[in-house]
Amino acid sequence: MNAQPLNAQPLNAQPLAPDLLDDVVALTAALCDIPSVSADERALADTIEATLRTHAPHLELIRDGDAIVARTSLGRAERVVIAGHIDTVPINDNLPTRRSVDDGVDTLWGRGTVDMKGGCAVLLALAVQLTDPAYDITWVWYDHEEVASELNGLGRLARTRPELLHGDFAILGEPSNAGIEGGCNGTLRLELSTTGRRAHSARSWMGVNAVHALAPILERLAAYEPATVTVDGLDYREGLNAVGVSGGVAGNVIPDTASVTVNYRFAPDKSLAEAEQHVRDLVADLDPSVAVVVTDAAAGARPGLDAPLAQRFVQAVGAEPAPKYGWTDVARFSELGIPAVNYGPGDPSLAHTDDERVPVEQIVACERGLRAWLTSA
Repeated sequence: MNAQPLNAQPLNAQPLAPDLLDDVVALTAALCDIPSVSADERALADTIEATLRTHAPHLELIRDGDAIVARTSLGRAERVVIAGHIDTVPINDNLPTRRSVDDGVDTLWGRGTVDMKGGCAVLLALAVQLTDPAYDITWVWYDHEEVASELNGLGRLARTRPELLHGDFAILGEPSNAGIEGGCNGTLRLELSTTGRRAHSARSWMGVNAVHALAPILERLAAYEPATVTVDGLDYREGLNAVGVSGGVAGNVIPDTASVTVNYRFAPDKSLAEAEQHVRDLVADLDPSVAVVVTDAAAGARPGLDAPLAQRFVQAVGAEPAPKYGWTDVARFSELGIPAVNYGPGDPSLAHTDDERVPVEQIVACERGLRAWLTSA
């Protein structure tokens, strides 16, 4: 069933050994030890493709750049999509991986252990081993998640080959402490700019200080009390914060322009337009000359836990669902009309840190939970 891949490239890797595929912890370490910083994912993508071609003849394979899609075609009544990104943020002396027992907890350390090669290893092991699952499955490993949104491999597939992502329910292997995190908050970045008039600082009364004009905006942001919004039974905490300030010409010049960058993390009950209007309304009475420009925006995703497949998944895993506060690619599935949740090993607060590490038991638990759900009607 192995189809000719899209944008085929010659493989530069050998398949992983079968014994690694039987040990999801060792498999995680092996994937982490193949560096795959964003824009340099090819070696790992080649390894995953070679492994699937050698050990998973039951799957149809499609390669698009450094994204790999592997699908069953068993004629099941329902299809699930299970995805994970293979890129990481830059390495900082935290590879190769190491394993130790710390305070009685067996732990795997290294770049990617949390975000998110533990999840990718679970996907790869199950993709090879599950030849007769209860649902048709589309497995996806994709590139460029940690960089600009327009480069995201899952987004590329959604734009150019949305039929490859068709499904009734989706799971993203983002770190969730081996629990289920439904949906995600949306995110909005805006530039709020003020204008003034330049003057020599020795004659400051002749100018208008644009940096000083930011003060009412900053005071309003500092006093802002973010909401907690319940969406489909989950409580999403919002946040509205200044994340950057710019302005100034020289040490002896009154600045004539200044700006503050604001990031609004909003609950998935709001559209992008509603989120933007919320910020505009917050500062509308301060100064009508303040310019507000949206520089980045991504809608959130509702939990999707009311879908029958999601309810069966929750029952199989035996975890109490929680909200996902950060933005993840579940929102891309939501835009395609597919309910989606986050489920993967690792503490999200350790993602991107130099001491990135994951309890071994969480990797095992995620493999066990997914296997139980995918093999039971």
